[in-house]
Amino acid sequence: MTTRMFTSPLFLGFDHLEQMLERASKNSSDGYPPYNIEQIGPGGLRITLAVAGFTMADLQITQEDNQLVIRGRQAEDAPDRVFLHRGIAARQFQRAFVLAEGIEVKGASLDSGLLHVDLVRPLPEARVKTIPIGRPAGNGVAKVVDGNASRG
Repeated sequence: MTTRMFTSPLFLGFDHLEQMLERASKNSSDGYPPYNIEQIGPGGLRITLAVAGFTMADLQITQEDNQLVIRGRQAEDAPDRVFLHRGIAARQFQRAFVLAEGIEVKGASLDSGLLHVDLVRPLPEARVKTIPIGRPAGNGVAKVVDGNASRG
C-alpha cells in the first residue's frame, strides 16, 4: 500500500522526491551488507560497505540517474570444497543510495574487506544580489536607470 505524502496543491513538482523516498524505503529493508556513511571534509562524503570475501572483480558500482547502485556477486565455489560451517555470507547483493542533485562519485577503493566509495558535494557559492528600490513613476512602475531608481 502506497501512501502519497505530497497530495497538497502547495507541493507542486515534488513527484520525483516522493519516488526517491519510496525507493529508499524499499532498499532499507535488507541489512546486507552493512555500511557506514561519513562526512570527510566540508564537501566530501564516504560510503563504506563491509564486503568480506568479495574481490574487485566481484563488485560493480554504477550511477543510474540520481542513484548510486553497488552490486556484488561472488564466483561459484569450487565443487571440491566441503564446508563444515559456513558463517561468511557468500550471497549476492544490491545496495542503492539516492544521491542529491550535484553530488558526484569521486572514486572507489577496496581495502581489507571494506569497499569505500568517495563522493563530493560541491560547496554552494555565496550569491548576493542587490535589488534596487525605486519610486513609482506616473503609471505606478518604478523606473530604474543604472541601478538607481528615478521618476519617469
